Amino acid sequence: MATDAGSQAGSQTLSRGIRLLEILAATGRNLSIGELASELGVHRSVAYRLLRTLEAHDLVTRDDGGLVALGAGLAALTSGVAQNLQQAALPVLNEIADELGMTCLLAVRLDSGEAVTLVSAMPRQSVAVVSYRPGHRHPTSRGGPGKAILLGVPESAWPDDVSDDLRAELVESRARGYASSSDEVVPSLKSVAVPLTLPGQPAASIAVIHVALPRPEAEIAERLRAGADSVRRAYGR
Repeated sequence: MATDAGSQAGSQTLSRGIRLLEILAATGRNLSIGELASELGVHRSVAYRLLRTLEAHDLVTRDDGGLVALGAGLAALTSGVAQNLQQAALPVLNEIADELGMTCLLAVRLDSGEAVTLVSAMPRQSVAVVSYRPGHRHPTSRGGPGKAILLGVPESAWPDDVSDDLRAELVESRARGYASSSDEVVPSLKSVAVPLTLPGQPAASIAVIHVALPRPEAEIAERLRAGADSVRRAYGR
């Protein structure tokens, strides 16, 4: 019994540590220990112990003000995740970002049904640059990248909570070949996205995001489709 109790406690600690990293990745800003404790639903002392362990492995770091951010140690862990896909996509994302003056990203579908940004590229020259870090995640039923992922899978694989209005939107988006959104994931951001399907890889999408669209949606989508074709060729499928 004692062994079972210890195993359960260890699993809970691990789960909380992973959840803490997910919260930091999804929030996109540095958080205080109090904010993290609130998000986790634990006492500050518990959150502090989790942070100390994660800090020891360079998975999180704290700035001069004590706010917590993701650490450089995560780069070593993520470098091998879908490495071939990242290598195939990044040059294409950079080209699109520079050409359109918008942040370009590749998102993939997780087993949980969420969309997570795998890799992103920001334009080298732009009046306003939107930072959208890898690891950012949100439901596939919200945002251009998530909805574009759903365009690339059968309707039977759509989330159970897809509303009638969203279903109608997805059907229309599939007919035109791209998804779009405004203010759905991050306030004030717009996006256009197209599905990317590769054998042996989870359902994915290529998207651009910005506070404003510099070109018509259909024109942006056409450039993204060409980019998706380039990724498929580079991936060797």
